[in-house]
Amino acid sequence: MLIEMSIKGLMVDPMAGTPIVILKDKQGERVLPIWVGVPEANAIALQIENVSTPRPMTHDLLRNIITDLDGRVDRVVVSDLRDNTYFAIIHLTVRGERVAVDARPSDAIALALRTRSPILVEESVIENARTADFTTEPADNERLQKWLESLDPEELGKYKM
Repeated sequence: MLIEMSIKGLMVDPMAGTPIVILKDKQGERVLPIWVGVPEANAIALQIENVSTPRPMTHDLLRNIITDLDGRVDRVVVSDLRDNTYFAIIHLTVRGERVAVDARPSDAIALALRTRSPILVEESVIENARTADFTTEPADNERLQKWLESLDPEELGKYKM
């Protein structure tokens, strides 16, 4: 089953120092943290803050190419979590034909923001993320899980990249 989600915040993992995109469902019951690279986090942050750049960023270019080819982004789906790596699919319609393109979740999310397309997550990904070990030390994983669970919604988004 697909769960529609939105970006709750963008923050920095205090243990690893890497950016995390926090997705949440509409009811606020489910949260999914996705670790991303700094350039990808910056591309997402620029769009969240409605900052325009003098020249098109990569995700702006991709949106422009899709549009110029008479296409549209229908939705992006975070579709899988394997070996601590998230996978996504960008679903497009181009000249009436449906196309599915493999993508990194960070790129798919950045494109979805630019095209105002829904961000969906497979329910199994949310369930698997709860038990995934994103750290090398078990103690770090436990601390990170407790930290994520204890986050105050007001804290999200306050961290600078």
